[in-house]
Amino acid sequence: MTDENQRAVQAAIEAELRLLDPEVRARPDLVLELLDPEFTEVGVSGRHWDATSILTVTSGGSVSPESPVEISGMSGTVLAPGIVHLTYFADNQGRRAWRSSLWRLTETGWRLYHHQGTLAADRG
Repeated sequence: MTDENQRAVQAAIEAELRLLDPEVRARPDLVLELLDPEFTEVGVSGRHWDATSILTVTSGGSVSPESPVEISGMSGTVLAPGIVHLTYFADNQGRRAWRSSLWRLTETGWRLYHHQGTLAADRG
């Protein structure tokens, strides 16, 4: 991986981790800074979300400072210039899911374009 690609992946990882931070999630203005205007998500429930509707989840206390989301195995790949795909495993208070995020570089920085979660019975 080139240095440029490593920097892009690291920037996307840092942005993803910010989105999982309970203090960021509690502030819709900070969440919106990280979401692409065309953001979509297919949640672990199968529900489809956009940037506006996802704010009800992020600001609703789904992640608390006392019980942060546990992340493991996060890695990324540059798919094209300015596009990074991240994958990782997340455990949110026993709700375990494989996660996949597409980040794209915009004039204002890295923004989450698409996210998908799939419930997992185990990590195998």
